[in-house]
Amino acid sequence: MAKIARDFYEQQDVCKIAKSLLGKLLVTEFNSMRTAGIIVETEAYAGVKDKASHAYNARRTARTEIMYAAGGVAYVYLCYGIHHLFNVVTNKQDVPHAVLVRALEPVEGIDIMLERCGKNKLDYTLTAGPGSLTKALGIRTNYTGIDLTGNEIWIEDGPSKLPASQIVAGTRVGVAYAKEDALLPYRFSVKKSPWVSRGKGLDSLPL
Repeated sequence: MAKIARDFYEQQDVCKIAKSLLGKLLVTEFNSMRTAGIIVETEAYAGVKDKASHAYNARRTARTEIMYAAGGVAYVYLCYGIHHLFNVVTNKQDVPHAVLVRALEPVEGIDIMLERCGKNKLDYTLTAGPGSLTKALGIRTNYTGIDLTGNEIWIEDGPSKLPASQIVAGTRVGVAYAKEDALLPYRFSVKKSPWVSRGKGLDSLPL
């Protein structure tokens, strides 16, 4: 499949990008080991005006500085000191938008994923959740800033374009601190996919 070009990531509408990522393949290739999964759930974070964003109110720290890069690089951060969460930086330079990839349907290198996660057999917990999918694909915080048009982590077109009727929207997970912004319909998933992560809020809001 064709690798996604940089101009895709530099679009200005972060929710449009978050929806467009559904059905595409997130791929890693480390030490000649390729793993890939179809993206089935995403969350959009709209920069300095979004109270749920790490860049809210133009916050710039050593961790978040990569969010201000031009779209097409990775932002991987550690959550609760345990989970490595993979985000796609979007928009133009100095506009800190990002899309969190929350869940995948594994399609390539499943044996490698199982070994990385210490599992004996495939089940939905392998990649249904942002911390689970990064462990399965071998993505860690040291990959923050990596070029997503390169040859270690990238995104490819899926086998077919996902129709809008197959996309559902809802509220984001774990952002109650964002008050009214916690209610924004910025979480998107593939309708009825069993690989979507647990969490309330999907199917509750219109696209």
